[in-house]
Amino acid sequence: MSLFDYTLKELQQMLHKKEVTVTDLVDASFKRINEVDDKVKAFVTLNEEEARKQAKELDEKLNDETSILYGMPIGIKDNIVTKGLRTTSASRMLDNFNDPLYDATVIQKLNEVNTITVGKLNMDEFAMGSSTETSFYGKTRNPWNLDYVPGGSSGGSAASVAAGEVFFSLGSDTGGSIRQPAAFSGVVGLKPTYGLVSRFGLIAFASSLDQIGPITRTVEDNAHLLQAIVGADKLDATSVNADVPNYSEAMQQGVKGLRIGVPKEYLDEGVNPEVKEAVMAALKKYEELGATWEEVSLPHSKYALAAYYLLSSSEASANLARFDGIRYGHRTDKRVDMIDVYKESRAEAFGEEVKRRIMLGTFALSSGYYDAYYKKAQKVRTLIKNDFEKVFEDYDVIIGPTTPTVAFKIGENVDDPLTMYAQDILTIPINLAGVPAISIPCGLTEAGLPIGLQIIGKHFDEATIYRTAYAFEQATDHHKKRPALGGASE
Repeated sequence: MSLFDYTLKELQQMLHKKEVTVTDLVDASFKRINEVDDKVKAFVTLNEEEARKQAKELDEKLNDETSILYGMPIGIKDNIVTKGLRTTSASRMLDNFNDPLYDATVIQKLNEVNTITVGKLNMDEFAMGSSTETSFYGKTRNPWNLDYVPGGSSGGSAASVAAGEVFFSLGSDTGGSIRQPAAFSGVVGLKPTYGLVSRFGLIAFASSLDQIGPITRTVEDNAHLLQAIVGADKLDATSVNADVPNYSEAMQQGVKGLRIGVPKEYLDEGVNPEVKEAVMAALKKYEELGATWEEVSLPHSKYALAAYYLLSSSEASANLARFDGIRYGHRTDKRVDMIDVYKESRAEAFGEEVKRRIMLGTFALSSGYYDAYYKKAQKVRTLIKNDFEKVFEDYDVIIGPTTPTVAFKIGENVDDPLTMYAQDILTIPINLAGVPAISIPCGLTEAGLPIGLQIIGKHFDEATIYRTAYAFEQATDHHKKRPALGGASE
């Protein structure tokens, strides 16, 4: 077995029995990266020298009171700021942001439990995309089939875990950017409740929607990683001081008596037949485990896509205004006056998708259109949130597919923005409502591509989501399947 086939709990036991060292874990990570990343292209920047130095120090400090994440190699999405480690948001604009002066709050929390950052992971530029094809540094590929996308925008985060390059990673989710790549890449990805995890140090795309979350091989590992990064933060006014249970203990309770709602809108036409079949098989498994399910309705979901792209693009237009070629970031080499420095720098450094969303957002916020578009989208957002709250009056969780289709071929949809936007149609309502949701593997298509099952919970009820996901995982073997590049001994 490869080290990457063990759970975090098993690896910690091996560390304490002296069967492996932290240095061995870091060596295994970089060995794997050297073997496969020229094909997968999950990493933008590696942190090898510092990671090996840190591993040596942690080997000397190992004791019985170390955390379960102690010494574990992790990859970080490249829009999460890391002190002294290049952070580009996969953009030309921040290509020269080589030495950030501070860590994001989640990185501080990971440092406290002694994880080891092995590098920064590729993504869609400024997190705008669903396939990791808009990165300035090239396309990341799906370890299950290198001709296919890994999903996005956290494609590098999902692909690195699926390919066995790191034990787990952090991504960010604005409209499905953790869950959709987790589904496409056959791994576990959670978007926490809005406000549960600090956004300080996350390069903002849409501030009312963005959330940092964990991507892992198993549900239990996911719970351990989330446990380490949650909590209120005085540097993030939107973070919440919520009661946080022990997620790994709560998940052991089983699902007998659990009430599941299945939105009819999530299994409508447009959902791939193999995806629908896998979801129905998962619901049957839940029945066998003692849960019950009924069809429900989220009637305003059909408006979510339009509302999301108006709201997220409006916020992106405001957030990206700071990248002007003056204070930091790319500055044009052309000899122009000050106003043209702004124009030329932004024209040169932003990619097509980023420009498209800035233009859409600026239009929606402009005089004469604000009420017609932005304000109306906010009203629709409230209706979507109310839909979820109504269903949760009678049900513990909502279950459906994570995505309407499985991974598509690289280049297949990149020139068709509307088709790309529709990839997030089943994940976007969750961000608009601010509720938590997880994607877990629930099968493979005949072509061997992963299918994701999405479990949605009430605000700050990640414990029930984990309990639901863990019961299914323990009753099936989907999480044990590995791609050809999946980190097992081949």
